[in-house]
Amino acid sequence: MNEEIKQKIKERYEQELNKGERFWPDSIFKDVIVSLGIFIVLVLLATFIGVANEPKADPSDTSYLPRPEWYFLFLFKFLALYGQIPVIDKIEWLATVLVPSLGIALLTFLPLLDKSPYRHYSRRIFALTVMGTIVLDMVLLTIMASLPVPPDADELAVSTTLQTIGGLWIPAALLTILVVIYAFKRSLYWESTRRNVPLWVTVAGAAMMVAMTAAVSIRAAAYPKPEEAEVPSTLVDQIVAGQDLYSVQCVECHGDDGSVAVIEGVEGLEGEKITPINSRDVLYTITDGAMYEVIAYGRPNAGMPPFGKTYGGELSRSEIDYIILFMRYTWDDRFEAPVIPELFPPLAEGEVPSYDVHIAPIVKRYCVSCHRAGKENNDYLMTSYEEILTTGENVEKNIIAGDMNSYLLQVIQGHEIVNEKGEVIIGVMPPKTKLKANVVDAFIRWIMNGMPKTAEDAAALSVMPEATPAP
Repeated sequence: MNEEIKQKIKERYEQELNKGERFWPDSIFKDVIVSLGIFIVLVLLATFIGVANEPKADPSDTSYLPRPEWYFLFLFKFLALYGQIPVIDKIEWLATVLVPSLGIALLTFLPLLDKSPYRHYSRRIFALTVMGTIVLDMVLLTIMASLPVPPDADELAVSTTLQTIGGLWIPAALLTILVVIYAFKRSLYWESTRRNVPLWVTVAGAAMMVAMTAAVSIRAAAYPKPEEAEVPSTLVDQIVAGQDLYSVQCVECHGDDGSVAVIEGVEGLEGEKITPINSRDVLYTITDGAMYEVIAYGRPNAGMPPFGKTYGGELSRSEIDYIILFMRYTWDDRFEAPVIPELFPPLAEGEVPSYDVHIAPIVKRYCVSCHRAGKENNDYLMTSYEEILTTGENVEKNIIAGDMNSYLLQVIQGHEIVNEKGEVIIGVMPPKTKLKANVVDAFIRWIMNGMPKTAEDAAALSVMPEATPAP
């Protein structure tokens, strides 16, 4: 920097110093405005995007794919793509230590490398192009990390190749070219016409990076959407989820109200005496933690198997917590239960129920505990619409569209099914619970109208009474 430029900078500095800016209220006012803007952005993000509900962390859930917070997704994706590079993929410290360190060092020393005395962006091309390339790559890697996983190996290979090119090779080549241009700027006749060279190089490289990311995103849009597990977020939803889980896992031994003292009808436990779990002796003396351990570990000496996934059962940590919430708010008089919605929407006169809206919740609550794989149920499974219609030793008689003599309708109304010898082949269902009248009515309407599956199918069959015109 020659003396003439130094003098100009000093004169400019003296002018700005003389004008000055007061800390109060000028600087404080600017800080308040920026802070308010950030606060509004956070409120909008929390309101319209929010945080996805997830169940509690469960070490036994091997299907869970851990992911970092969004601000680390770019590094997460960088490490994943780095593992696809031949030869150096085994040298993990390059990706985990050296490359991030070099990136941080580059950003730290960037002001020292670009010693231009000018502040205007048009005179700081090197710093802006390098920083712009790095920021753009971080954004694109974050987008790539948010895309769904390809469904097959061939598509995975194509997607990974495109991501590696767009997220690693092009930015690395672009940064190398920019450094070379800067290093040899004098030999390139660094006049005003040459200053645009790194700018156009950066624009071309950025366009290729964006194109690669767009190609990957377009391909990802055609992937089948993975089913998102619904996580109960409110207390009411968690109690309802706990009741459904209790109905599947626990009702066979403890009854629907937890009052069973002697187990009946359960192979291997017939006549076993147990303490009613709805009693104060249990609810008042056992803490939630102890109750969790009983459900998760089981009581092998008493014939109770473990239900926690860690110990070979079917329930996650969150699901066990839901069952405990259901027990507390249903049977423990120290807890005030919230208003629990009806199991299914009430049916109007002439309305036909559907499986999806009305029958599925009923089956889950009252039938699936016995009518699933591994239980004594005459091979009649009820965990899906197709199973209800097509399984069982008496598949031709279990459900007959429009026939009140269907076995299912008879047993839920208290009538046993007997053979020619007078032997009972199907008892009353459910064996330990009497269904409410609205539940029986829903089954009758459903079967008598042809067992529609969707709400649209049921609506087409419904005959709703016409509204009485106002006088």
